[in-house]
Amino acid sequence: MNLLEMSETAKKELLDAELKRKAEYVAKGLKLDMSRGKPSKEQLDLSDGLFMTLDPANGYVGKQDYRNYGITDGIPEIKSLFASLAGVDEDEIIVAYNASLNLMYDSVQRAMQFGVSGCKPWNEQGKIKWICPVPGYDRHFAVTELFGIEMINVDMLPDGPDMDKVEELIKDPAVKGMWNVPKYSNPTGVVYSDEVVERLAKMRPAAPDFRLMWDNAYMVHALYGQEKQANIMELAKKYGNEDMIYGFGSTSKITYAGAGVAFMYSSKKNIAELKKLMNIQSIGPDKMSQLAHFRFLKSVDGIYALMEKHAAILRPKFESVVDILEEELGGSGIAKWTRPTGGYFISVDLYPGTAKRTVELAREMGVVFTGAGATYPYKKDPADSNLRIAPSLPPIDELVEATHIFAVAAKIAYLEKA
Repeated sequence: MNLLEMSETAKKELLDAELKRKAEYVAKGLKLDMSRGKPSKEQLDLSDGLFMTLDPANGYVGKQDYRNYGITDGIPEIKSLFASLAGVDEDEIIVAYNASLNLMYDSVQRAMQFGVSGCKPWNEQGKIKWICPVPGYDRHFAVTELFGIEMINVDMLPDGPDMDKVEELIKDPAVKGMWNVPKYSNPTGVVYSDEVVERLAKMRPAAPDFRLMWDNAYMVHALYGQEKQANIMELAKKYGNEDMIYGFGSTSKITYAGAGVAFMYSSKKNIAELKKLMNIQSIGPDKMSQLAHFRFLKSVDGIYALMEKHAAILRPKFESVVDILEEELGGSGIAKWTRPTGGYFISVDLYPGTAKRTVELAREMGVVFTGAGATYPYKKDPADSNLRIAPSLPPIDELVEATHIFAVAAKIAYLEKA
């Protein structure tokens, strides 16, 4: 039923009914957490053989004894694997840390302090700006906010960010970068079309030190089979733009979220410059973890095979959420949601001005969702409408209950406002 078209009397009756449902949920004393996109225990269990590959009988020697210092940019075996996955050359990739957020943060930090492309450090250039597709990833926005970079919203369309606006914004030399999650974008699940990828790859920003931050966190996290996407580095090379690209990825949601391996890829020139700075910053990464990951994953096909096991666990959860949203809110006129084919999130747009109240009501019923506004820079959603649902962590029975509670909260929030 369309709530927008209901009579005032019917709205009052429905509000009373939903408040009764709310009271029943409150009485249950639930404590459910839907706030972050964490892998479930069942997903983590898929990699329980990971560190068993470090049996002393197998040895630890490759290019060197991997128990010792050295090899700042990662062991050759894991570099070769991730280079194949990302579609780049082995001298265009660095493997370090356990999470790609470290590499992204460091990239901004270095540019602020030392500059890039021979340009002045960003913190000596006055006010600088950054393009942020919205709704987007809260941790990206937290990095640029921390460094005092002005963030500019650009709408995420069904095929990627609004490129007409992006191409207009990069005419400003103060615009130094752009966040991207190009495949199964957080939180919308959007996969950038090949046309959008090419338009990004051939951009000519006014700032020579502009950096396209290509956070390919979900590059293999498909729910219904791997989907192809144009290779940003190949296209950037075609247009002589490879220095503009900073690509990132990790195994955080492939193996262990707390003990993964991260990588960064870019032009040969950029990687060489980064290695000089990293050689001062670190004596070497966790090469034993890198070796374990190489032995466990073995190949790109090995990664795909493992990800299909993840998908088998995640598919029923995503489908349950969408089914319940359709059952509770379908045709209501107060909500629309994405139906992602991969990634970790479902994005919901509620009636304007009700997202914060929906989160508050859900919390009263015992369910914590990501805060309203989190998917926008400065935590300011101008419409107060977007919320992110993370189906991965809870058992499916808890997920079902939490989604019903979400729908009850959304209806009450609208009816109170109406």
